[in-house]
Parts: sequence; structure tokens; C-alpha cells
Amino acid sequence: MKKNLSISLRLTLVMIVLCAVVYPLVIAAVGKLTPGVGKGQTEKVNGKVVGYSNVGQKFTQDKYFWGRPSAADYNAAGSAGSNKGPSNPDYLQLVQDRINSFLVHNPGIRKEDIPAEMVTASGSGLDPHISPASAFIQVKRIAAARGLAEEKIKSLVDAHTEAPLAGVFGPSKINVLQLNIALDELK
Repeated sequence: MKKNLSISLRLTLVMIVLCAVVYPLVIAAVGKLTPGVGKGQTEKVNGKVVGYSNVGQKFTQDKYFWGRPSAADYNAAGSAGSNKGPSNPDYLQLVQDRINSFLVHNPGIRKEDIPAEMVTASGSGLDPHISPASAFIQVKRIAAARGLAEEKIKSLVDAHTEAPLAGVFGPSKINVLQLNIALDELK
């Protein structure tokens, strides 16, 4: 019995050191090697930080591209999905409300043409990217709100479209914050 207790205590101490000390230090060190040195990738305009390019931002004005909805209200500290399934009446109502809002702000768009990502939150609730289709469907609204030609905005979308990794892995995507910063820089 004493032998088993001694082994259990030593194993517990080893695991505490590994999981509570060594692992966090390794992860922190790896973070220091990433862009933003573990503090996130900030976007600056005129030397002022306007947001993080790797965390979704909330844009609701018609003159900006909108990102994916967030189940966590874009709070990186509370990153999470809603955990509501596709048959949950509250979730269905929330998606319908998002569809209705999108249609009000984007007249002339048909419900079936709205990309699903524009009315459903990502798993983390913080996805900073949208697909090119989700950007192009918003061009008419933004052009009208800013008094710009649609072609000018479409070319901006094309310029900010990131190809899949190595041309194969994942879909094409657009960082919404970076696109909106470029949109504000248009003359």
C-alpha cells in the first residue's frame, strides 16, 4: 500500500510540474516565435492600433464589409460557439433575424444567395475572415454608402483575397479588418 501511495504521489508531482510549469513555458516560448510575438497581430492606421487582424471585429455600418457573426460577441477572452444545434428554435430564430437584417441592409439580394457564413457564427466566434463570395455580395451596399463605383470596390476585394495555403489547403479568404482599412484609404 505504501509503495503504491509513494508512486502515486511522485507521479502526481511529476505531472503537476509538466502540465502546470513546463507545458505553459513551452507554449509561451512558441508564441514568442510567431508574428506579433504571442500578443496577436495588430493592425495600425497612422501609428494607432485599430484592431487585431487574427480576431474578428464587429462592423455594422453599411459603409464597411461585415464579418461573420460571433456567438461570443467578438470577445477573445470568451471565445466559443453557441452550442445550439440546427434544430434548436432559439438558434433558428437567431439565424432568421440575421438573414432579415442582412436583407434589409442589402436590398436586391435574395435570401438563397446569402452565403451561410454571413448568418452563422464560426466555431470560435472570432473568425476574422470571410470568403470572396461573402465580400462580393456586400459590394453594392458599400458602393452606395460610400458613393464609389462598384468596380473599384470589387478590385479592392480581389486585391485582398488570400489564396489557399500552397494553392491547395483551405478556401480562398479575405481578412475583413484589413479590407476595411484599405476601403477607408480609398480616395
